[in-house]
Amino acid sequence: MIPIAKPLIDTAEADAAREAVLSGWVSQGPQVAAFEREFAAAVGAPHACAVSNCTTALHLALLAAGVSAGDEVITASHSFIASANSIRYCGAVPVFVDIDPATYNIDPARVAEAITGRTKAILVVHQMGMPCDLASLLPLAKRHGIVLIEDAACAIGSQVNFDGKWEAIGKPHGDLACFSFHPRKVVTTGEGGMMTTADPNHDRRIRLWRQHGMNVPDTIRHHSPQVVFEDYDCLGYNYRMTDIQAAVGRKQLERLPQLIARRRTIASQYVELLGNIEGLVMPFEPASAQSNWQSYCVRLPDRVDQRTVMQNLLDQGIATRRGIMCAHREAPHRGERPRHDLRQSELAQDHAILLPLYAQMTESEIAQVADALRAQLDRQMSAAA
Repeated sequence: MIPIAKPLIDTAEADAAREAVLSGWVSQGPQVAAFEREFAAAVGAPHACAVSNCTTALHLALLAAGVSAGDEVITASHSFIASANSIRYCGAVPVFVDIDPATYNIDPARVAEAITGRTKAILVVHQMGMPCDLASLLPLAKRHGIVLIEDAACAIGSQVNFDGKWEAIGKPHGDLACFSFHPRKVVTTGEGGMMTTADPNHDRRIRLWRQHGMNVPDTIRHHSPQVVFEDYDCLGYNYRMTDIQAAVGRKQLERLPQLIARRRTIASQYVELLGNIEGLVMPFEPASAQSNWQSYCVRLPDRVDQRTVMQNLLDQGIATRRGIMCAHREAPHRGERPRHDLRQSELAQDHAILLPLYAQMTESEIAQVADALRAQLDRQMSAAA
């Protein structure tokens, strides 16, 4: 079986986890603090705060932005459902807008049309690791006095070009950026997330909220020569990362340049092997963006059935995924009215598939995927002619 994704984890991560376990400190502690420092340095962020996953990072980022009941948050429906769910956790309303079909990212023109007096924030998504059009979105948010939060779940290692200079996603460019370390992401801790910001007040409040609102962290309390009684001055959450996860994350972060380079090579090979198939739309990388190629998404010819292609590939031992889901089609969000139609989002879900891409893919596996897809498309196109 050629899986859709496979984390690159070996004895380095296993040894790091073992050391954390044997240290006796396995909850949030010194490994988490070190991981935060190293992550902040890697992306060029003044502050980085580790949490239990990206969904909790999004929830806390929205709370830090002041999003509350009755507010509107503009976002893409064409994203994993966690993006929309995190808005609902705050009692706010997700306002779904359509995507640019070339990049699968939120369309800035549609965002501008959706802004009202109730709009509190814009939650943009760097879909599948491809940076969205921040050059258009940031001035738009600033002009309207709206907070911009980056759902960078897939985008560790991706870059954008500002004024001729390449900068990492997560610097951050908006007010806050949130990352995932799920096993399908480029860097993984099993589960886990990170929030970056340039605002020390955002960072301070998120650190407070992630640990039940405890005003004295246990890392300080346990090392104090004096008895310390902590207080809980606000409603908090248990959104902490463990030291075991952070130890793994630190080793994964060391691999990041190697992982990105290999993924970019595989993406280039897919272009060479599939780029001349009539009707197959290959991924588009704008000149202002460098993707980490967390996922490789191709759009099938119109006459080709998505499910049939995927099933036939699976029968040959090749896993794929359908195009990114649309939250407005799922039960928790069907009642929310978009400001305009979401045609491009729906077409992307219904006609695109994600191909296997992971650092350990061999040349023969890449060729096997490409040959199998080509054969399936030839068969269906011939049958439809």
